[in-house]
Amino acid sequence: MTVTASTADEQRPRELGVAVLGLGNVGAEVVRIITENADDLRARIGASLVIRGIAVRDTSRDRGVPAELLTDDPASLVVRDDVDIVIEVVGGIEPPRTLIRAALDNGKSVVTANKALLADYTGELADAAAKARADLYFEAAVAGAIPVVRPLMQSLAGDTVERVAGIVNGTTNFILSAMAETGADYGATLAEAGRLGYAEADPTADVEGYDAAAKAAILASIAFHSRVTAADVYREGITKITSADLASAAKFDCTIKLLSICERIRDADGTERISARVYPALIPLSHPLATVSGAYNAVVVEAANAGRLMFYGQGAGGAPTASAVMGDVVMAARNKVYSGRGPLESTYASLPVAPIAQVPTRYYVAMKVVDRPGVLEGVAGEFAKHDVSIAAVRQEGDDEETRLVVITHRAPDGALATTVAALEKMEAVTAVTSVLRMEGTDE
Repeated sequence: MTVTASTADEQRPRELGVAVLGLGNVGAEVVRIITENADDLRARIGASLVIRGIAVRDTSRDRGVPAELLTDDPASLVVRDDVDIVIEVVGGIEPPRTLIRAALDNGKSVVTANKALLADYTGELADAAAKARADLYFEAAVAGAIPVVRPLMQSLAGDTVERVAGIVNGTTNFILSAMAETGADYGATLAEAGRLGYAEADPTADVEGYDAAAKAAILASIAFHSRVTAADVYREGITKITSADLASAAKFDCTIKLLSICERIRDADGTERISARVYPALIPLSHPLATVSGAYNAVVVEAANAGRLMFYGQGAGGAPTASAVMGDVVMAARNKVYSGRGPLESTYASLPVAPIAQVPTRYYVAMKVVDRPGVLEGVAGEFAKHDVSIAAVRQEGDDEETRLVVITHRAPDGALATTVAALEKMEAVTAVTSVLRMEGTDE
């Protein structure tokens, strides 16, 4: 039997049921957009989005939505026959992992903003989605409103991505930007970030780099067609950054940013590996990421044929994140209406992750030394002994104690670590106060 266009139109669903898990800042914005933009969304999708239920912990509170939509039984909601798409904006590993698995196993498409879950369980969830022929979308899991996941998965699918580097945590970027602008120390700036709502009551996930590492794992997995988890990502936070570091960086025409870096590494024999790392680093003021200030995020992608691409915008917040969620919802809904499928997980490359000790970069090393003849020569000798070449030296201080800052050329991280250990044993070096990487230069 030949199916005509009009017959196909008649067979398409007129409405799609949506379940929302979580009604915090992002969930509330998602519900608002679905409700207020119903006509536009129907025109874009070809069917109406109808909210079937909203899972919350406490159904007795007035949440500004019809009470009959609220439920404290998300497990039953995600498998209902009248639900086609599940939106998860709860966060954390459990119960979201179990709920998303149940939804996918029952053929529901899932849209999630859960970076922590995806950083460790993308493979499991992607396999479940493929088996059920359902969609799994997660644009909002990385950099809020900034579209970077879909360009990596689709727009650059025919290219070879060499590097993805960016500022993907607004809290740490606000703190470092404020320290650079005001000269205040880390503790005072963190307190101000909390007062303004940029830092959580417990800021550990942000300031210690866990949030950025989860996002780096997701980006590396997509960019290099390999499964990378948060445990594979080398991580350092910003808690040891001082105002003196930022002032010293400025004298080298640099600033300091917490960077998430995912990079393809080619050995001399042609073997390819991945580097996935998060740490505070000096970058030249001329680098595009140096001008990203406040709580904004930015991601720079470098591809073999497309060259350098930059994505910039608000990386967090209810409305910006909800915008990314709704972009995924529209894609998943269209696939339901027109019997399509979203892009599947691609892990064909299965590239190994290189240990940080083998990853080369440049370094900034600050130390306090006794001001006497021969000290600089002795310090330089330790760098040379471990094959770490010095690019620049700056000396600051008084007659009794001097602050010595060394900028190196590229060297393996392991060689630098050995050098620092040797410096700390020198009688003339009273303390190694800072060791930071330097990114964004050609040397």
